[in-house]
Amino acid sequence: MTDERSQAIRQSFLRQAKACHDLGSPFTARHCTLAAERLTAETRVGAMILGWPGNPDGTGDALALRLAGTLHALVRSGQDPALSAVYPPHNADNDTLWAAVEAALRQDEAFMLERLKSAPQTNEVRRSSALLPGFLTIAALTGKPLILSEVGASAGLNLQWDRYSYQLGDFRWGGASAVELAPLWEGPPPPTADVEVAERAGCDLNPLDPSSEDDRLRLFSYIWADQQDRLDRTAAAVEMATESGVKVEKADAIDWLRKRLGTPRPGVAHVIYHTIAWQYLPPALKAEGEALIADAGSRATDAAPLARLQLEADGKPEGAALLLTLWPTGETREIGRADFHGRWVKWVGWQGSTA
Repeated sequence: MTDERSQAIRQSFLRQAKACHDLGSPFTARHCTLAAERLTAETRVGAMILGWPGNPDGTGDALALRLAGTLHALVRSGQDPALSAVYPPHNADNDTLWAAVEAALRQDEAFMLERLKSAPQTNEVRRSSALLPGFLTIAALTGKPLILSEVGASAGLNLQWDRYSYQLGDFRWGGASAVELAPLWEGPPPPTADVEVAERAGCDLNPLDPSSEDDRLRLFSYIWADQQDRLDRTAAAVEMATESGVKVEKADAIDWLRKRLGTPRPGVAHVIYHTIAWQYLPPALKAEGEALIADAGSRATDAAPLARLQLEADGKPEGAALLLTLWPTGETREIGRADFHGRWVKWVGWQGSTA
């Protein structure tokens, strides 16, 4: 490990701290800042982190969030009572918090070394607040039932977006639901359309089973410990997913898309969608996926349209871009922007878009 490498990793933790602060998690921001300032290579866990060989940033290996999720898993599982005593709702000072973290690095070494190998999985149900108006737009423009194919679906919580209820400004959608989504809404109301989901499926390299206790622990560990509203909302969505029996397929995204796109689907609109997932694909796979979807789009017809709905970072400072591509025309428009955790949506719509 070189000083240059460890300093680069410390800087990535500080960047993540700012992102956490901006997304309303002061505890996780403080945690990342303390790690950047105080972590040493004296433990095996510290040495692993400070010598990390890959891209430590949030758009790469998300190393700071791996550490945050690993420690939160120790808290939620009850494995480390001393660590639990300094986590929310408790409000420990920096020295007390870091002392508990340093103790965990030693006594929970085996668990931490193994858990750090896994990339974080963010099952953020509020992203459905941005997806719903996109699906309504597709239904309105095509007049057809929808077939859903979600890439990077994790536990499948955003595969069941039509089972939640929404308040988008003055626009109300959905019946009574255990999951109520009401983001800050800016812009005109989304289109009104009858939505029928004819089929739904999702894939993930490491899908989480909402009925599995171990997978639930992993899922909740990646939700920031001081955001109880997210934990509660996710718990309700997990119960709904368990009852629905929808399973996410363990598969490589490109192989899975190739199979999904290889079957003609006349009479329905096939929607490929993903939220803050495509950016994590290696560049070569990303290019292959783009070509695969474009090829399928070239074969789409008015009777069997294809759509791609994506909420992904685009390098701009304000949230993520909500993009919709519709074939057979192949036109792509930015129909809105949304917060990475779905706290707000700035809606433009298909007709209002100038992209």
